[in-house]
Amino acid sequence: MNSIVSCTQVNYQYADGAQDSRIIKNLDLDIKPAESIAILGQSGCGKSTLLNLLGGIEKASSGKIIINGADLALLNETQITKLRADNLGFVYQFHHLLKDFSALKNVMMPLLIQGEKSLPAKNKAIKILTTIGLEHRINHLPSELSGGERQRVAIARALITQPKCLLADEPTGNLDSSNANEVLDLMIALNQAHGSALIIVTHDKKVAEKMQRVLILKDGRFS
Repeated sequence: MNSIVSCTQVNYQYADGAQDSRIIKNLDLDIKPAESIAILGQSGCGKSTLLNLLGGIEKASSGKIIINGADLALLNETQITKLRADNLGFVYQFHHLLKDFSALKNVMMPLLIQGEKSLPAKNKAIKILTTIGLEHRINHLPSELSGGERQRVAIARALITQPKCLLADEPTGNLDSSNANEVLDLMIALNQAHGSALIIVTHDKKVAEKMQRVLILKDGRFS
């Protein structure tokens, strides 16, 4: 089975005054379709940086990152943007919903950006919002939704394009335990239903316990 994400000897460093600070060090990673992985580590260890590297938001200083067969180092910004839109979904600790748009329109947005017509985009958005139990809230603005509902809308938006891999950065960190469990279970269920890979960056061991595989990032490497 081909990997969705493959990293080989990846390094990331940035200039810090007169010194170069290396955050990621000779890191290797291989992720298959439908696999769920938690990346654990203390604050500042490079978890979010690694997620940004996998998403093509940051560029590795050296090494190779391959997303669904494409080497990020060989792509220009336009190509990376398209690769990201076609293959990756993102969920963050804060939902980042567009405040002036309804739940429905927020979820439709990635499809509209890809050029899909409004009616089929709307029908797909209604379907996924119904799947996650928010069919009665589709016309509500983010400010009219609870924290758990907003995060579920963000997950629906991330999954509407059926990405090959979902990248989640502390997706339950801003929720109470009840909502956190619901959101996490939803992500796992949708991940399995779509056969997409799921990578969650977290410091919460309870979140990690629900993943198939747990990797601990320390000193820029997996220990």
